[in-house]
Amino acid sequence: MRRGIRGVTATALVAGLALAATACGGGDSSDGAGSGGELSGTVTFWDTSNDAEKATYRKLAEGFQKEHPKVHVKYVNVPFGDANAKFKNAAGGNSGAPDVMRTEVAWVADFANLGYLAPLDGTPALDKTDDYLPQAVGSTKFKGKTYAAPQVIDTLALFYNKKLLKDAGVEVPGNFAELATAAKKIKARTGATALYLRGDDPYWFLPYLYGEGGNMVDARDKVVEIDDGAGVKAFKTIKSLVDSKAAVTDATDGQENQLRALKDGTVAMAVDGPWDIEGARAGKSFKDKKNLGVAPVPGGSTAQGSPQGGWNLSVYAGSKNLQASYAFVKYMSSAKVQQQTNEQLSLLPTRKSVYEVPAVKNNEMVKFFKPAVDGAVQRPWIAEGNSLFEPIKVQMNKVLTGSATPEQAAKATGDAYRKLLKDYK
Repeated sequence: MRRGIRGVTATALVAGLALAATACGGGDSSDGAGSGGELSGTVTFWDTSNDAEKATYRKLAEGFQKEHPKVHVKYVNVPFGDANAKFKNAAGGNSGAPDVMRTEVAWVADFANLGYLAPLDGTPALDKTDDYLPQAVGSTKFKGKTYAAPQVIDTLALFYNKKLLKDAGVEVPGNFAELATAAKKIKARTGATALYLRGDDPYWFLPYLYGEGGNMVDARDKVVEIDDGAGVKAFKTIKSLVDSKAAVTDATDGQENQLRALKDGTVAMAVDGPWDIEGARAGKSFKDKKNLGVAPVPGGSTAQGSPQGGWNLSVYAGSKNLQASYAFVKYMSSAKVQQQTNEQLSLLPTRKSVYEVPAVKNNEMVKFFKPAVDGAVQRPWIAEGNSLFEPIKVQMNKVLTGSATPEQAAKATGDAYRKLLKDYK
């Protein structure tokens, strides 16, 4: 999840093999079952993992070929910020869509609502479903059907530089008010800014909103909530942190800038997820890996909360190789592959059984992030769920640049939601 905005500025498509060679459903006209039921043909897989992860995911994906020698996996790495729009364009135009895609949890209901995903109920793709974490299953459902298999689950946490906090003589802040107070000591004694604040990505706004007891919408009762008092306070918090110089921010390229600042030690803390553990540890500030600390996201004035994120595996409804695609999803979401993913990338499995494996159970990041995930706030799994972020992004920029007050920003976001969600109050 994880990783640039849930809908940021597009970057160039990086393909392991050229997309020009990718026809609808991998370019194979068979259904994937050869003589005797043996799987064959091509499965095109769009992987949305980041630079630190993609080599591992490519190797894992291509490992499927060892189990099914007559199947060729065509691996394509699609930058996260491009993936949503590219899939919609390809699926909607019935040309160039992959057989299988690593879908962000908020995309599943959207793609399913458009008719772009194949239902997986009763197919080989869903294997040992009782083994999945209950909270991981929620994002795979839409209108009573299952459109994805859970592959990775995550949430946000506070990454911090232990040495910088120790040199400043401050404790890990439990809330954003404490962070603002500690920022002065951190700056004076280390020269570092306390926090990198992701001003470019509305997903990172949610801990501030949850910290005030708020939410975007109540999907059950169909009520817009972001323009209430909690929403106003959340916008005030991010504005205050930046204005007081407790935090530094950027309107673009926050993923890269935040990770660089953390790695270089120009900031002491950053709100981030498990997908950046290995990336952070590659920096000079964390040559000693033990210097990277992880703590709960700071709370607001009334609560503490972080959004549930993660990644699922979905099959394109127009795939011409459905049977092999189902088998590929089963393989990539299996306990075996999830264990390998955790051991190599410290990403969190979605299968309960994997957490019982000693190597996983003893992983220091799993020890922190598993309880954090268990307490994470589930987002509304509705078709418009991903679209709820763009209005926040627009208003965050206006608040941080001073062109809108927190009150105006909250109202404008609420107004945008009611236009998007016609039957919401």
